[in-house]
Amino acid sequence: MTIKQLRAFLAVAQTLSFVQACERLHLSQPALSLAIKALEGSLGGALFVRSSRSVQLTPEGEALLAMAPQLLADWDNARDSMRQHFALDIGRVTIAAIPSFAGNLLPRALARFVERHPRIDVAIHDVINEHVLDMVRGGRVELGIAFEPYHLERLRFSPFYTDRFVAAVPPDSRLAARARIDWQQLLGERFITLQRPSAVRVLLEDALAGMRLELPVAFECHQLATVGRMVAQGLGASAVPGFCVPQMTELGACCRPLAQPVIERRIGLLMREDRRLSTAAQALCEVLLGIADWDSLAGSRGAGS
Repeated sequence: MTIKQLRAFLAVAQTLSFVQACERLHLSQPALSLAIKALEGSLGGALFVRSSRSVQLTPEGEALLAMAPQLLADWDNARDSMRQHFALDIGRVTIAAIPSFAGNLLPRALARFVERHPRIDVAIHDVINEHVLDMVRGGRVELGIAFEPYHLERLRFSPFYTDRFVAAVPPDSRLAARARIDWQQLLGERFITLQRPSAVRVLLEDALAGMRLELPVAFECHQLATVGRMVAQGLGASAVPGFCVPQMTELGACCRPLAQPVIERRIGLLMREDRRLSTAAQALCEVLLGIADWDSLAGSRGAGS
């Protein structure tokens, strides 16, 4: 049963006239008769009793007449809804993002997205880096935002931002007076960091291992906000992603550029290689990949930040 056949049936059933139904639908009588015949054939029986003088519904035709208007309304609503999705008038995007990014840069980037597409809803899962990859691979979200993985494994990565780690130190510490801090100086302090398997912790440890250095971990926690408050209270120092500078500053910590070595890592969008994105997700990708100056969102990563 096609929509065209159902519309033909409804026109005849409501007018009880093939002539009037043809006028309503702008169809020739042979075309209308063919549509009704095909419908009856697909359903397995007659819907009308036709004579030279009248057209009447069979009991089965009466049953279909009771259902047809709602069926057509549902079809029209579904068609309109899909058109709105493709036109980005409505829609929903699901994202998994690492917490450090989700709590700092993502809200500012989403503000730009909402300006363009105010009726698209966004569901955000702020989870650790490895869970971002798992959720994208498993199809639980359309998009992931994470550090560039070492192994893609059925994923596609599109970088949009390169982050550089900075030092976070107490505002009254001797290191806060410096314009730049090197790692040897920072590692001389009691170190505050995120617990494993945080990607931030793993990136730091991997980079320092190449210099045969280790983190002198004194405090571990799960949230960067906790790291910032502990640093601000003078409990130690830390190294955090550069896009966290505004958050660290607001919490009372002082951020300075880190050198020797400079540790940086690309951040970008993750999606499944074998899965086509929804129109809404594609629109979000365009916004994130189209932001030319991410540092303007992150704030300066230099001294005084």
